[in-house]
Amino acid sequence: MTTETRRAPRLPVPSLISVRDQMTGAVIGRLSNISETGMLLIASSGLHEDALYQLQFAIPDGRGGQTTIDAGVHLLWREPAQAPEQSWVGFRFLTLPKEQREHLVRWIEESLPAP
Repeated sequence: MTTETRRAPRLPVPSLISVRDQMTGAVIGRLSNISETGMLLIASSGLHEDALYQLQFAIPDGRGGQTTIDAGVHLLWREPAQAPEQSWVGFRFLTLPKEQREHLVRWIEESLPAP
């Protein structure tokens, strides 16, 4: 059994959620896990460590639709994945509109398995 030591619980993302770079419009990867403080992507484009990005992705809204999340992020680390030209990328949220953050937290809490 693994003990979670992070301050904010992480949700392994249960479905395919693409993440788009708002500056270029390009899809840069997909969510692997997420918390209210950051996220892990499997990225397919050349991202740079210690860089700032403006990203967008959509999560379920609990009513059969989706809510768009617009996040300013800081790329903390990057490691090669086993697939060619892909990497694991860790981001910390810098900016996230209050309503979107509240929706994100609610989605994570409702999706996590009961302790």
